[in-house]
Amino acid sequence: MTATLDRPAVDTADLLPRLLTGDSELAAHRARFGPLPLAPFTGTAGRRRLVEGIVHAGLRGRGGAGFPTGRKLATVAAGRKTPVVVANGCESEPASSKDRVLLRYAPHLVLDGAALAAHAVGADRVFLCVERGTGHGERLERHLDERRDDPVRWHVVPVPRRYVASEESALVHFLNDGEARPLASPPRPYERGVEDRPTLIDNVETLAHLALIAYHGPDWFRAVGTGSDPGSALVTVAGAVANPGVFEVAPGTSLGEMLDAAGGPTEPLGAALVGGYFGTWVPLPQAVHLPLSHDPTGPAGTTLGAGAIVALPAGSCGLAETSRVLGYLAAESANQCGPCHFGLPAVAEDMAAVIHGRADPGTRNRLRTRLGVIAGRGACKHPDGAIRLVASALDAFAADLDMHLAGYTCTGLRQHPVLPLPDPEDRDREWR
Repeated sequence: MTATLDRPAVDTADLLPRLLTGDSELAAHRARFGPLPLAPFTGTAGRRRLVEGIVHAGLRGRGGAGFPTGRKLATVAAGRKTPVVVANGCESEPASSKDRVLLRYAPHLVLDGAALAAHAVGADRVFLCVERGTGHGERLERHLDERRDDPVRWHVVPVPRRYVASEESALVHFLNDGEARPLASPPRPYERGVEDRPTLIDNVETLAHLALIAYHGPDWFRAVGTGSDPGSALVTVAGAVANPGVFEVAPGTSLGEMLDAAGGPTEPLGAALVGGYFGTWVPLPQAVHLPLSHDPTGPAGTTLGAGAIVALPAGSCGLAETSRVLGYLAAESANQCGPCHFGLPAVAEDMAAVIHGRADPGTRNRLRTRLGVIAGRGACKHPDGAIRLVASALDAFAADLDMHLAGYTCTGLRQHPVLPLPDPEDRDREWR
């Protein structure tokens, strides 16, 4: 199934769509799904049964890391203080619009899932975090006005529009101290987060799936997807395809099938970026049959990540596209550690030198060395994600790299960019 920001389209598959059948009005939502299913999960035993159901369903987080949701719920529920739930709807990934579509067309599935997650872990408050200036906060406030009987206290929180501001420790930092910069770990939020309480932080799509599992059961959830990544997933497909948009697919669907769902390529393709800007480049047509899921042990180490796929025309330069994005990621870092403050700008300069014909004979080795030094040393995962993108570009476009280093003029400098980047005027310059 696909949807634009104007209206969802229709899919004829028997088991899909699931998420995008929701309604933005509470009365229609309740008519479709019924009342919030708290009755089957009352008391301590009932809450434990709800958590066990999510574990059995095998739901993985849909925000990028793909962490098992049931395991996270169980850890937070076992904490000694009253937990807090944070619904992450910031979607700072420029290549993705899946959460934006979900919040517009099925907000009550998200709210049901957040309320049920709070019930499962024994939380009394839910913070709904969205990027400020997008209108999501105001719409959520209107939806919450309809939900006077929910068993939690709701707080809608506008967050600065910065790439790393939606990282889970950055959200905790912002809710505690008003500054949306990531924190070095430990402790992790599920151990000690908002107000030093165990804090469950989940992407809004993950919470919507949680609601569907509570309504229909874990076996229903497992009817689509793979054994290690069951259920459906929202994926934004963009670039050189006929009908770019947000699609609901089953994990395990091949890259080629996802591109076909978006109307197919509009011209010959050279590669696709899978998983967003912390994702990986894969060559086409070689990888057309690559099955995609959130499982981190997936083929070629490629995962759906943030749920974004961008198709790159064969005539575009993947190295030039990567250089643009890396410059953006370097500028969006919190500059709290050496790998971000020094490492990413240095790698960005090397990439720019390659694209603009300024590379020297040692550029290739220097790039590889810097990527190895940066990995695993950041205060958060921002530098790791950025160098994953670069490393995959050096592999996927190895022949192009040879030509650039040999002095050939980069065609990407004369072409319209394919990978989207936000207008700098639309981004916050501060962290508060």
